[in-house]
Amino acid sequence: MLEVKTVEKPDERRDFPRGHLEALHLTGLDFAVGTFEPGWRWSQSVAPIAGTASCMVHHNGFVAQGRMRIRMDDGGESELGPGDVFVCPPGHDAWVVGDEQVVVYDFAGTMANEYAKE
Repeated sequence: MLEVKTVEKPDERRDFPRGHLEALHLTGLDFAVGTFEPGWRWSQSVAPIAGTASCMVHHNGFVAQGRMRIRMDDGGESELGPGDVFVCPPGHDAWVVGDEQVVVYDFAGTMANEYAKE
């Protein structure tokens, strides 16, 4: 069965301080577009919603716009920018670097299902 959806008409939107997530749910794939404004930081904007000290969602992502820094709970850290493809396991914090909005496409499915939910 062929199934097609557009990011212009997401199935749902979740708003959180300084950002939002738009999710599309397809058979076998949950896809999300995360938009993060300057000043956004997971530990400040999403942690109060998630109720965890760090993000416990696995991400398979692509950075379409802006720069983001990710710090793993074990201390590992990396900065991501436009064109970067990444895999990030649970147990991290992340924040926007600079004054440009960050747009991330997430293909893991867990972001679309679990991110910014209590």
